[in-house]
Amino acid sequence: IKHKEVARKLVEKRLPELNKAYGFTYHKIAIRNQKSRWGSCSMSGNLNFNYKIALLPSHVADYLMVHELCHLGEFNHSQRFWDLVARTIPDYVRVRAELHSL
Repeated sequence: IKHKEVARKLVEKRLPELNKAYGFTYHKIAIRNQKSRWGSCSMSGNLNFNYKIALLPSHVADYLMVHELCHLGEFNHSQRFWDLVARTIPDYVRVRAELHSL
């Protein structure tokens, strides 16, 4: 439960900073113990993150938050979506590979 609190503080502090580049509107933020995913974004604009985001290196946690934020602009993994991600995480391909290797 402690990790969840740390994760919530991290996301609530960092997400608005990262969102300055986008200006997206999001609603609820949930911190969950998801077995098979790091995060998700609902059609209604709610962002969900795995509590283990608190254990990641900060640049990887930032990538995760930006990834879910960008789904508010593009609800898919099209080139337009990745172009949005690249706006703040230009080396997203490398960071994404790092995340998947953990």
